[in-house]
Amino acid sequence: MKVTYYLEVLSSWCHWVDPVWIELKKRYAGRVEFEWKIAAMRPEDFPVSRAQCDWFYQRSGGSVMRSSYKLNSGWFEAERAGRYEAANLVAEAGRDFGVNDDRIWRALTNAALLEGAKVGDIAVSVKIAAKAATLDAKKLRKAAESAAVKTRVDASTAEFFAHQLNQRPSFVLTDAIGDKAVFSGLVRLEPLVATIDAMLADTAAYAAHKAHFGGPPPK
Repeated sequence: MKVTYYLEVLSSWCHWVDPVWIELKKRYAGRVEFEWKIAAMRPEDFPVSRAQCDWFYQRSGGSVMRSSYKLNSGWFEAERAGRYEAANLVAEAGRDFGVNDDRIWRALTNAALLEGAKVGDIAVSVKIAAKAATLDAKKLRKAAESAAVKTRVDASTAEFFAHQLNQRPSFVLTDAIGDKAVFSGLVRLEPLVATIDAMLADTAAYAAHKAHFGGPPPK
């Protein structure tokens, strides 16, 4: 079974769902394959001012999540007009150096949303990522600015939209018997756990049936 997590580095909801992602990977280690993919937000998806950003943060962190802390909108730069590709490109570039885990994108997310780091600047994103994954900053930046990395980010984002999704985080759950479940925008643990458990149970039941009765009769 596989769980694919579609994320945007600067999404506040991806920040709020991170403890759920960590718990799922811990709970189902060795039984479920986990992967993340970038689903970059479009320029028009970003706030148009720090005041608007803070309003969104008050809603997500305060009204919905009841968080004890407030996210930092210091990463926002009006002059970028919603162009914050750098952080996603740097996170994806880490794969070129064998960093397929969560270290880089999590470090970038936390630096931006907790400390207000201006990760829209590729130099800032590279510095944060290189430190988090102990990578050569110059090589990482070269990879992040490469056509190959941009192509991968564009492809995973297009894949996200092909699932008819528009909210981050999104999770696509698939199993060996062809079932698929999609969660878009949810940040609670319980529905994901219930669905994963159900899919694992169904897959195990199919395997047990085949072991006892063999494959289906020929046509």
